[in-house]
Amino acid sequence: MNMRTANCVATDSLTRSRELVWPELRAAVATLDPRLSVMSGFSLGWCDVDGEPSEGGGKGLRPTLALLGARAAGGRPEAGVPGAVAVELVHAFSLVHDDIMDGDERRRHRPSAWKAYGVGPALLTGDALLALALETLAAAPGEERAEASRLLSGALMELVGGQAADVAFESRPWTGPGAVSVEEYQDMAVRKTGALLGCSAAIGAALSGAPATVTAGLSEMGRHLGLAFQMVDDILGIWGDPDVTGKPVCSDLRRRKKTAPVLAALAAAEAGGPLIGLLDDTRDERGLRRAADLIAAAGGRDVAEDMARRHLDAALRILSGLRLDAPATAELVALAESLMDRRR
Repeated sequence: MNMRTANCVATDSLTRSRELVWPELRAAVATLDPRLSVMSGFSLGWCDVDGEPSEGGGKGLRPTLALLGARAAGGRPEAGVPGAVAVELVHAFSLVHDDIMDGDERRRHRPSAWKAYGVGPALLTGDALLALALETLAAAPGEERAEASRLLSGALMELVGGQAADVAFESRPWTGPGAVSVEEYQDMAVRKTGALLGCSAAIGAALSGAPATVTAGLSEMGRHLGLAFQMVDDILGIWGDPDVTGKPVCSDLRRRKKTAPVLAALAAAEAGGPLIGLLDDTRDERGLRRAADLIAAAGGRDVAEDMARRHLDAALRILSGLRLDAPATAELVALAESLMDRRR
């Protein structure tokens, strides 16, 4: 499937998913305390700081994976809606807390929740989103909700552990015995990003009553997809267009993030010395841009792109081996391929 076709198919899948999931998501958020409901709506991109409706919000990747997983396993997409709502709420929770920990002032071209409302209210907003996700699954019909809840709680445990590792990496040295290894980085990324995408791909199938082999396969597919997604995020975090990402150029370098391009460049002996000096001065904008150039020249960007492609290929191999519903599988393939095009 060429990229243009993949993007068109993926766009259609995302649109249909939002049409099915967003009304249920809005209804769930409306059950919160009014103040928390407004702050949650702001975090999800539906309203401005004062609660007035506005255009925006995420694309709905995780809910779309949940609905396509349900279809791929032979179920109706409606069966996956509670799972789709739950994973989007968990994703929103993680972003609210992530922005607080990273000190990010912008999210999707707007102030982040903590910048708009303060740290305390933003923390409570994240907590409310998480609690609502768990309640949504608990209220889902059928015995299948128990397996869906198990998948979500397991993903949450991994996500939190991955986030803790990511934060800890920022205080570790660039080189030497205490430096972050590529293996440590990948372990962090599969937990921080891959776990929730794996859960998203499997949760709709679980709610449809799919056998364990199918949910396990979809989960593993999603985990590889998450790693590919994270590698592309790493590229965007250094070289991304602020008009696309909503964050300043070199944002990951400014936060001393140990990402795939940086670790690969540091492994190149000829780049290590001058690069470390530039990375240590996060206030020098010109120096950070020079660091980005050195990382690219040392092959860091190429390595990250290669890693993204390898994990995407692994995800697609797993998906083809499951032999699920053909139309839904084709949409999953298109959605996966489109993720590689986010940086353009």
